[in-house]
Amino acid sequence: MAYKVIVWGTGFVGKMVIRELLHNPEYDLVGVIGYFPHEIGKDIGELIGGDPVGIYSSGDADAVLSTEADVVAYYGPTAEFAQENIDNICKALRAGKNVVSTAMTPWVYPKARHTPRDQVKPVEDACRESGKTCFTTGIDPGFMNDIVPLTLMGVCGRVDSVRIQEILDYSTYTGSTAGMALGDPMEKQGILEIPDVLIYAWGPTIYMMADAVGAELEKVDITYEKWATPEPIRFVKGVIEPGNCAAVHFEIRGWVRGKPVIVIEHVNRITNAAAPDWPRTTLEENDAYRIIIEGSPNIVAEVVFRGEKDKDPVAGGCLATGMRAIHSIPAVCAAAPGMVSALDLPLAPGRGTLR
Repeated sequence: MAYKVIVWGTGFVGKMVIRELLHNPEYDLVGVIGYFPHEIGKDIGELIGGDPVGIYSSGDADAVLSTEADVVAYYGPTAEFAQENIDNICKALRAGKNVVSTAMTPWVYPKARHTPRDQVKPVEDACRESGKTCFTTGIDPGFMNDIVPLTLMGVCGRVDSVRIQEILDYSTYTGSTAGMALGDPMEKQGILEIPDVLIYAWGPTIYMMADAVGAELEKVDITYEKWATPEPIRFVKGVIEPGNCAAVHFEIRGWVRGKPVIVIEHVNRITNAAAPDWPRTTLEENDAYRIIIEGSPNIVAEVVFRGEKDKDPVAGGCLATGMRAIHSIPAVCAAAPGMVSALDLPLAPGRGTLR
């Protein structure tokens, strides 16, 4: 029997996931909850640029949640809108649905020291009362910081340090980059420049990796720098004027034995010509996730995501983000009630993909 799925969220990721669900025999899309007023009431086949399929984007969450389904795949807004996400996820759980989500990435490891209890407790209560399970994932924070590097660390005799880099050109990304203030004047502070916010977002992932390998963290801190473009840069959202921010470079660092040994590093640019002296990949396109493990043995792995048609790295990465949640559905439905992390679930190999 196929798993019955409700998709909540029709943004950049949600639309791509819907397109894949319509063709995967392991999953049965039974409802869609939309966010955007101009999309409400429209056939979701047409929303994704295809033929009508007889399922319509609805603005009535309660009505859609009354549909028989195994799980809600929640592609809501970022953790900046925490209360909205908490309310919606709790609503889905109390409607008797398991939840897989990419919205609240600080929840990738709910037991971490930096995961606010006042955010987690309502969800834990809803899980307990409904007997359902909630799993949050993503790409970074997400599987590029947990199952991929931890698998590689699992073939080492000794690990001295692990560094996970996101090196990515955001010039084709139509979603929000407000948190990094890309394109804005240099004096405008993006929310991710606030150390507590950056640690709130990525700190739980640092603790997940440390706990998984039995290391005791002494502290988690951050570094952050910005790069101003000397000339205009055209990108999908318009033009970045000279003197404005066209690249950011930040690190979230977990310290063990007086050294930063677990590091998540981001180099995010608007066009790959920006910040030429900052870290780059070995690829001509310069868009990849790179894992660098120093130890015995030393390991360097670059993971590349590309869109199916246009080879766009942002589209490829966003689809992978959404599908990681979808392919976790069988394990989440089988799990004990509560909030779970990647450490609680078995391998999710992608049922129905090889067809």
